[in-house]
Amino acid sequence: MLKPARLLLALIAVVAAPVFAQNAATVNGKAIPAAKVDQMVKQVVAQGQQPDSPQLREMVKKELIGREVLLQEASKQGYGAKPEVKSAIDNAAQSITINAMLADYVKKNPVKDAEIQAEYDKYKAAVGDKEYHSRHILVATEQEAKDIIAKLKAGGKFEELAKVSKDGSANNGGDLGWMTPAKLVKPFADAMVALKPGAITETPVKTEFGYHVIKLEESRATKLPALAEVKGQVSEALQQKKIAAYRDELIKKAKVQ
Repeated sequence: MLKPARLLLALIAVVAAPVFAQNAATVNGKAIPAAKVDQMVKQVVAQGQQPDSPQLREMVKKELIGREVLLQEASKQGYGAKPEVKSAIDNAAQSITINAMLADYVKKNPVKDAEIQAEYDKYKAAVGDKEYHSRHILVATEQEAKDIIAKLKAGGKFEELAKVSKDGSANNGGDLGWMTPAKLVKPFADAMVALKPGAITETPVKTEFGYHVIKLEESRATKLPALAEVKGQVSEALQQKKIAAYRDELIKKAKVQ
């Protein structure tokens, strides 16, 4: 039969064993829970960096020990009491809390395939079924543009005359490359699509940038990526719209003074 003192020691050992088992290590008496190692290992595995293994767990454990040593030293030197550190911690805590809520919101309000299809169709309609390769010469006054048109009709080379253009295309013969009308200001786009390949505008085209002389080189069917190729991007964009709408709804309900 155990004596009272030995019995007490035995009971302490039984009770303490599970506690020690729950800690991966202690640093200057501060415990690092095994659950913290598990959590970080899961994050590493979820990111596809490497599989769960004894080597990974040992690496994570050493990382957490290193963090704890640095944290204790930083606290000892008073960094935790600095206003800028407190503010940064507060901002980080806010971000973590908000992101957790929004992640749950996205799970409960997922983007549907029908929404993705509708957004893709809207994009296709906005882009149009044709794209155009054009050149232009941009000048400040209508008279300058008229003079250039007269020189072109007299046999002047567009690429040479384009050197006076007041934009970056001057160094490239006025070449604007391939573009869809949706990417251009309306007066320019309207004049461009009305041209036949090789033709130039008969009159200057005025836009907010100045006066343009436009030449259409060629046109072709628009090359759009298939829905399957951009589905992830479209879904992400729609998710962000949902989150923005949710935030705006909360702002409207809030009492903001």
